[in-house]
Amino acid sequence: MRIEIDEQSGFCFGVVKAISTAEEWLRAREGAVWCLGDIVHNRVEVDRLEQLGLQTVGHDRLPELAGRCVLIRAHGEPPATYAEARRYGIELVDATCPVVAKLQERVRRAWEAMRRVEGQVVLFGKPGHAEVVGLTGQTNEEAIVIESEADLGRIDFSRPICLLSQTTQSLAQFNAIRDEILRRAAHPETVEVHDTICRQVSNRNPHLREFAARFDAVIFVSGSKSSNGKALYEVCRGANPRTYKVEEATELRREWFEGIASVGVCGATSTPKWLMQRVADAIAGFSAEGGSSER
Repeated sequence: MRIEIDEQSGFCFGVVKAISTAEEWLRAREGAVWCLGDIVHNRVEVDRLEQLGLQTVGHDRLPELAGRCVLIRAHGEPPATYAEARRYGIELVDATCPVVAKLQERVRRAWEAMRRVEGQVVLFGKPGHAEVVGLTGQTNEEAIVIESEADLGRIDFSRPICLLSQTTQSLAQFNAIRDEILRRAAHPETVEVHDTICRQVSNRNPHLREFAARFDAVIFVSGSKSSNGKALYEVCRGANPRTYKVEEATELRREWFEGIASVGVCGATSTPKWLMQRVADAIAGFSAEGGSSER
């Protein structure tokens, strides 16, 4: 059986930065580092870092961490988190993805501009997602979060609109929402559109479609909490119906590989390469039990 790991899958540079930062501080502080929320939406990678000493906490624990070292993950945080950390004398290590940090500033400026003309900031994204929470915090929670065209009724189309997007959203869906907003707007000339989708993420869609179509079966490795993983899994499944999603190697099922000659292994932007390799090795083990394998 031929098994191939997709070289373009795995951590985006924002996640690489956050995890590298966490590892550096864990070495410097001998494990005394806390992280606000899961550093990445992958349970297996979180478990690895927690074994090194990283402790994952919720915002409700901030009062207990006075004087401690707390990491802000790649998704970013709203201004209220920074203010609360200052209040408790917490040493913040800011590992916000540079693309997200730039978007936060852009959203804040858009909100200030829209206030001057009684307009609205509309954000295409997933309500409650950590990145979206950080973005809406730049607008005093006044931004309107739109997850699909079904939510467009929340917009006042008689007023100016500034549309932006969570960095990991679908470009096709963003364009569809943009077109519908422009169609409904009473004054289309007062609609501003800013495509703020990260191309390192969105460009994976066409590549994964091509990758998945090359194999008899595909194993997509992703954490269950990863919204990016859910979207990319659907991209793979659309190109190859024999695509299976797992969080780790123990979830593989032998019958998926019966009678097939090739398997592709790929994953989300929150999936570490070492985990995809572990999954590939487990598949090779199934193949070795039933005959020869080719890697």
